[in-house]
Amino acid sequence: MTTTLRPTEPLQRTPDGARSRHYAVCVNSRPVGTLHLATHPVFGPSVAQILDLRIDEPDRGRGRGTVAALAAEEVARGWNCRRLEASVPAPQQALLRLAGALGYVERNRNMAKALPDRPPALPEGSVGRRMTDAEYAPWLAHEKQQYERTVIDRGATPEEAREKSERDHAALLPDGVATPDVLLSVLEQRGVTVGTLWVAQRPDGAYIYDVEVAPDHRGRGHGRSLMLYAEADAIAAGATRIGLNVFAGNTPALRLYESLGYEPTQYHLYKQLL
Repeated sequence: MTTTLRPTEPLQRTPDGARSRHYAVCVNSRPVGTLHLATHPVFGPSVAQILDLRIDEPDRGRGRGTVAALAAEEVARGWNCRRLEASVPAPQQALLRLAGALGYVERNRNMAKALPDRPPALPEGSVGRRMTDAEYAPWLAHEKQQYERTVIDRGATPEEAREKSERDHAALLPDGVATPDVLLSVLEQRGVTVGTLWVAQRPDGAYIYDVEVAPDHRGRGHGRSLMLYAEADAIAAGATRIGLNVFAGNTPALRLYESLGYEPTQYHLYKQLL
């Protein structure tokens, strides 16, 4: 039997070069699933995304998804894409194993945990407080630089990364430290600033955008203290759930989050197309 992709719509194109198309996954012309492929809205026409891949229940476990994913790679190459990305919900471990077998590599993952009823206590000597206006400007400049590096690592040019950083931070922090539903904090240990924290309240719960221990104070448990302070802030704001993002290579952070009870909710993967 032959598994193929059959377009179910004309190729969708925009003036800036973006492409998108829906396909039926077929076995000898019989539809057994669907696939949606598109170029990336941020990183442009050189990066494609598998936005959706579904195989009907009766046809699962027969390699249909594998062939469909490989066919998507060929379409992406035909679009002159250099990279293909996909996101896999954590419960779909079979799909995650399939992606690994096809050469996809984890770039980052989302994690989350249910918050306790009572806020956790900070270690002795650790105190959290709100970031001041004077502290905000240098913090924001550093935050933008860090963000730009992650965007460049995903294939953007330095100019594209700067533009995205400016745009995203303007949207997320329009009023600086006074932005509604945003908590920018500083952690002090016996009066010395040891780290910073950016937490926002979202409809699905609190979200940690950034947590960073000052370089001179790393390896002393302050990362855990910052996370506990984030949870206490989230609980005080009425959240019952808190989430975050962690990059695959950041093993110390991943181990810290796991030790605090965070569990994966979604994996974000990529594959270079030769």
